Amino acid sequence: MKITRKSIYNLLVILIILAFFVTPLGDQSKILLNRIFASSPYVIEEVQRKPISDFDWKLKDDDWNFFNFEVSKGNVIFVHFWASWQIPSIAELHSIQKLYDNYKEQVDFYIITNEEKEPVETFMKEKKYTFPVTYLIIGEKMPFNAEKIPSTYILDKEGDIAVEKKGIANWNSNTVKELLDNLIE
Repeated sequence: MKITRKSIYNLLVILIILAFFVTPLGDQSKILLNRIFASSPYVIEEVQRKPISDFDWKLKDDDWNFFNFEVSKGNVIFVHFWASWQIPSIAELHSIQKLYDNYKEQVDFYIITNEEKEPVETFMKEKKYTFPVTYLIIGEKMPFNAEKIPSTYILDKEGDIAVEKKGIANWNSNTVKELLDNLIE
């Protein structure tokens, strides 16, 4: 039986496809592709912005202490729902870290997960992320729809939603930075 070039080429293509879907190399490739194709989120026009329903929302901080979202009332707020096991979430956190590094003193960041503390802490250490993680209290009423992960909201100082994005986006884009600069003024 003679092995042709075409057979070798086909076998290589099959192996690459399998590696992309079933190995850690594939996961890293998917994360990279998500980052490459992530675009800036759509900014809602000021006259079309709607307020969140309520600031009375209980959460847990990264020390596992309870607090109320009302502490951020009157501030510019970035709320992001994520999961440490989900590829689009993992891809997006890189741009969120950069945004956090630039705006942590001026914007309240809520990077929210419903996972247990230990796997999230391990993930954060491995990736060297420094933004604060907030933990969702299951069953607690909340002013956002977090059914789709990842999903992100940016609120102005009045509590109006300036950005509502379901799915991945580039959060360190010029569009987002310009919006935050304008909201902070």
